[in-house]
Amino acid sequence: MKNENRILSVLVIGTLMASIDSTIVLLALPAITQALHANLYSSIWIILIYILVIAVATTQLGRLGDIFGRSNIFNLGFAVFTIGSAMCGFSGDITTLVLSRVVQGVGGAMVQANSGAIVADTFEPHRRGRAFGFTAFGYNIGALLGIVLGGTITTFVGWQYIFFINVPIGIIAVILGVVYIKDKNRVTERLDIIGMLLFAASLVLISYAMIDFASFGVSASNLAMLISGFAVLAGFILFERRERYPMLNFKIFKSRILKYSMSASFLQSLGYMSVVFVVILYLQGIRGLNPFAASVLLIPGYIVGSMAAPYMGRLSDKFGARIIATVGITLMCIAIFVYLSLGQYTSYYIIMLATIFSGIGGAMFWPANTSTIMAHAAQNQYGSTSGFLRTASNVGMLGSFVIAITAASIAIPRAAAFGIFLGTSKLIGGVSVGFLHGIDAALIVSFSILIIAGLLSFARGKEDRRAGE
Repeated sequence: MKNENRILSVLVIGTLMASIDSTIVLLALPAITQALHANLYSSIWIILIYILVIAVATTQLGRLGDIFGRSNIFNLGFAVFTIGSAMCGFSGDITTLVLSRVVQGVGGAMVQANSGAIVADTFEPHRRGRAFGFTAFGYNIGALLGIVLGGTITTFVGWQYIFFINVPIGIIAVILGVVYIKDKNRVTERLDIIGMLLFAASLVLISYAMIDFASFGVSASNLAMLISGFAVLAGFILFERRERYPMLNFKIFKSRILKYSMSASFLQSLGYMSVVFVVILYLQGIRGLNPFAASVLLIPGYIVGSMAAPYMGRLSDKFGARIIATVGITLMCIAIFVYLSLGQYTSYYIIMLATIFSGIGGAMFWPANTSTIMAHAAQNQYGSTSGFLRTASNVGMLGSFVIAITAASIAIPRAAAFGIFLGTSKLIGGVSVGFLHGIDAALIVSFSILIIAGLLSFARGKEDRRAGE
């Protein structure tokens, strides 16, 4: 039990660090843009490239964990993430910083892809909900720390130190991981190089097309990339069905619980993360708050979610994920209803109330859904299954960004929408009213997506964790 807690502590640190770097850069982006004399469309890639790399790499790196040892890939990922963080801090121009974020993203993907598999290796199926509850706790606390540290460090120390802060933590985590995390199972199958390249190519094409669309609107080039990406994805699926040792074994989707749980995870990320983006756009563009002040209003939801996640994970161990995860998505839908009432002078207390609903909803959905997926995955597929889950979530996050920016651009130019998101622009007069209509449209889209996610979550059926895998 003591060693299990040590392993869980290292996993929580990994989740914490990856989560911090998903929010800490947002608040520092205007300062980085100014310091490195960059333009808006170059600096936005500091955020997007990190998400894109993780979305592309997690499934492949999870498969590597199955073959070469999950602890090996996990610990190596921590080391790569730490090196990438140091490279980011020392970057003297925007191109170097973006490339350093690629290195950091690869390390983060190695950690994310294998952390769920290590939980599945370490804990019995009916005890995994608690463990995933603590990793969800790490995610929420990391996002909270990123919000607080990003504004504080950038203001009083310098933007470079939002990356340097990862270095000592990463060194300690690597040492602890090497000492305490050991492999229990390995797969003797060979690596599916062709499948990995096809899958990576499809995600790069699709993701880049989505980002280009959000930045510049529809064009022949991004439509061609999108169609090509889906064509390559179709080729990947056909190849994998004939491959003897596939990177992703599509037989796992014969399980009703796995199929519906994975789909719910993707749609929840697609719908929920766009709400966060939209609320930031509202607070900065219409209410005139700077990025730090706007993000502080989101803190109550992170705090409540962090406190509730371990408890909700234990409940999912006892009762399964069907009801708990579905109620969680329902609470997120309630939060959207609250956000739909936002006006030019809405009380900030109403916004904080909505963040609490969404925080509790996330605390219910994430640990319950993740523990269900890992409880029903084959042991020799833990790494690839965990990686596929993270890929689905991160692709959903990219889609959320597209929804938010596209909805904003219905009422205002895209350049203004980006400026509002970065906290460098504010809307005034009648334009604000039109922008509110764009925000409402995005929230309705997100609500519809979450409704489908909730239906899939409920449709997964009942489960018995004690019945084994």
